[in-house]
Amino acid sequence: MVQTDPPNLLHPAGCGRGFSHPFEYIPLVTDRLIDFVRCRVSAIGGITPAKKLANFCEPFGVRTAFQEGGDNDPVNQLAAYHIDISSSAFGVQEENHFPEAAHEMLPGSAEIRRGYLYGSGRPGLGIDINESLAAKSPIQSMPDGSPYPLDRTVDGAVVKP
Repeated sequence: MVQTDPPNLLHPAGCGRGFSHPFEYIPLVTDRLIDFVRCRVSAIGGITPAKKLANFCEPFGVRTAFQEGGDNDPVNQLAAYHIDISSSAFGVQEENHFPEAAHEMLPGSAEIRRGYLYGSGRPGLGIDINESLAAKSPIQSMPDGSPYPLDRTVDGAVVKP
């Protein structure tokens, strides 16, 4: 269980939405110029780099606020959740409200109850996929002009921010 981002919480001296390389945030953490690192787990390379970032922040008192809202999905949300519960640098987790269809398609998705995010307790990230339902909803590119560009293209290629 991790506490989700209350709507009125301000992120003082936070950074990172566009940061995807350690050279961008290391000086900000070591010089204690920020209170929160706020980046997407998928944009910085996945669970291992995000866990390393959280571990790096711990002795400097910088906390995590992984940005997993907006155009996110339940898999990325659970990746951030697992890093959150494994680090004393955890600060706050951006919340997501997925439609019931997403929970049916991805059984084991995290649940938000009374301001807290709960994982399923299943092995791994705790999420599965209902392939027959997923086949009915293929991934499509975001329409031009969208405020949330994809981290990856439809074919899975990484998009550099």
